[in-house]
Amino acid sequence: MLTSEQITRAAKELHTAEKEQRQIAAVSLRHPDMNMEDAYAIQKRWMEVKIGEGREVIGYKAGLTSRAMQMRMQIEEPDYGTLLDDMLFEDGSAIEAKQFSDPRIEVELAFILKEKLEGTQISIFDVLNATDYVIPALELIAARSYRVDPDNGYVRKIVDTISDNAASAGIIMGGRPIKPMDMDLRWVGAMLYRNGVLEETGLAAGVLHHPANGVAWIAKRFAPHGIALEPGQVLLAGSFTRPVMARAGDTFHADYGPLGSIGCHFT
Repeated sequence: MLTSEQITRAAKELHTAEKEQRQIAAVSLRHPDMNMEDAYAIQKRWMEVKIGEGREVIGYKAGLTSRAMQMRMQIEEPDYGTLLDDMLFEDGSAIEAKQFSDPRIEVELAFILKEKLEGTQISIFDVLNATDYVIPALELIAARSYRVDPDNGYVRKIVDTISDNAASAGIIMGGRPIKPMDMDLRWVGAMLYRNGVLEETGLAAGVLHHPANGVAWIAKRFAPHGIALEPGQVLLAGSFTRPVMARAGDTFHADYGPLGSIGCHFT
């Protein structure tokens, strides 16, 4: 277990790295015995710093929801991060690439709640009933700590990703919003293009068999701490494609078929 001082130091280092647009060594390189609880404590402390600077929580994200990504990270469950108001970009936005360290784009669905979700027994039906609408979304992920340290080759661990707000850096929503029961959300598909080249395709069923399970997992994870998911919040259910690197000059287009499309350009 890390001490409170160690947790605060790690949170401040990540915060400074983001502000200075640079990467730092993974926290676990200094603290090889840190655990998931430590990692979430660092994430929480970092978000408290941001909230203290005037940011507001608009929702949460589930990450590592696909079986392939869990096997890659050698874990058995997803992770979560916090979405803040300054992370929201409009569809078609021009985004400055240098704001982010190692930025990448993932394809997701966002659930916008109309009712509170709380408890350890949340099912996908509870999620669907509590959802106002579902809308296509892109998540912009980044790495404030090195994925692979250039000095020593150290590969960051899942605890480093969690500490780093589960890699979350931005969200873009667009396309056609739908009511959650208007279609079988497992069959929502998307094609992700970078500069006109098809880079990734996927189905939302890749998110824990049903994207609503990603939202249910977040609610269950927060329940022991007395935290509910609130009406109006944005919940990213998890990516159903691999992340695609974003570079200055890149234009992304995500085609969701009947649900429309989303685009953004990195300058």
